[in-house]
Amino acid sequence: MYAIVDVETTGGQARYERITEIAIVLHDGQKVVDTFSTLLNPERSIPWSITQLTGISDEMVAQAPRFFEVAKQIVQMTEGAIFVAHNVSFDYSFLREEFARLGFPYTRKQLCTVRMARKVFPGLPSYSLSNLKRHFGIQAERSHRALDDTLATVALFERILAAQQGDALRQFIDHGIKETKLPKNITLERLHLVPERCGVYYLHDEKGNVIYVGKSLNIRKRLFEHFADFTPKGEKLRNGVADISYEVTGSELVALLHESAEIKRLLPPVNRAQRIRNFSGGIYTYTDQNGYRCFAVGKRTGKNVRQLELVSDYPKIDSARMHLQSVVRQFELCYRLSNLDASSHACFHYSIKKCKGACIGEETPESYNERVEMALQMLNKRLSGSYFLIDQGRSETEKAVIGVRDGYFIGFGYIEQDAGFNSVEDLLETLTPPATYDPDAARIIRVFQESKKGLRVIKY
Repeated sequence: MYAIVDVETTGGQARYERITEIAIVLHDGQKVVDTFSTLLNPERSIPWSITQLTGISDEMVAQAPRFFEVAKQIVQMTEGAIFVAHNVSFDYSFLREEFARLGFPYTRKQLCTVRMARKVFPGLPSYSLSNLKRHFGIQAERSHRALDDTLATVALFERILAAQQGDALRQFIDHGIKETKLPKNITLERLHLVPERCGVYYLHDEKGNVIYVGKSLNIRKRLFEHFADFTPKGEKLRNGVADISYEVTGSELVALLHESAEIKRLLPPVNRAQRIRNFSGGIYTYTDQNGYRCFAVGKRTGKNVRQLELVSDYPKIDSARMHLQSVVRQFELCYRLSNLDASSHACFHYSIKKCKGACIGEETPESYNERVEMALQMLNKRLSGSYFLIDQGRSETEKAVIGVRDGYFIGFGYIEQDAGFNSVEDLLETLTPPATYDPDAARIIRVFQESKKGLRVIKY
């Protein structure tokens, strides 16, 4: 059975917006067997731009049922059916979030008619529903209304069914994986029960030992990708995995931090890049007697660098030296003042005009140090200050809290949104400190902050 679904909404992000209309058409593969559609009261105002697009206004939904009033009927109609939609991730994510607000885990196998149409009818200029309707002569009264769009999707789906065999459809549902290609004890049904949520997942061997830890915005999708991977790493996972487990985090930043910490705690044999617990190399800076800002590479615990200012740390000294060489070259800094050239006078790069002469006093400290400051911004992987980062949590009413104190990551936790942020003490109490110091945590937080400009920051 196929449940062909379309929803209209107050906006594009399922976590923050609500459904204003839903239509479900049940199809047995031969014909339509049942239909359901209704407007829904989203319990918030519908933006003017959305009303212009869909024709659905606040007045139209004022007396409509709220989602919880039709939730049982939606569950019953779609239970045991494959969830079909045009751009299925959109419609499915909205239903999943609406059910999550009710505390119900909504999970269905899915088919996307966009993806299927691209495969079955290649070469079309566009695969939007409106263009496909025109191409196939599908009649539908109104675009961007749930029932009309659903019936148009039904007509498209029937054309796809006519061109496909059952096995081909199963490939779309199961991400191209055959049951025989999965690890022993891992079934397609088991994978379909994994949530499509952000979090950390664990792959276990027959003895229960964790052999791989990963992070994903969509745990289920990532697991399917792992087992469809026929590289040496994919083969290693298929041959070694006997069980899976996971933790939903909601926050991508929490997932990144938790994944890094768990890899260092568990030392899974398939994970390699993030297993280093202690960084032995560092880049340092100091000002010499002539006023030039200099760089040096040394051991993190070396006595000769204890009085210098640490700029960034690295797994190995060679890694630090290679990064410093790259930055010195980019900003045309002096190799001797960066302790990368042992010359007692002009460095070699001055002779090939790659150094502006700070090593022999031709460039003033003021001019040279301006470029050093730019280089420092690129090199500096460390955090500074004390603050909390507030990110989305595991539910609509929850927020994730990530703590930094004096430039060091001190843990993460969760707080109910309606609890408010009363004091620093309240936020500190929510944090679970990391089991061990993670040298990668500062880099993860810094990079995430740079890429996610809207992240809320509370300084203390």
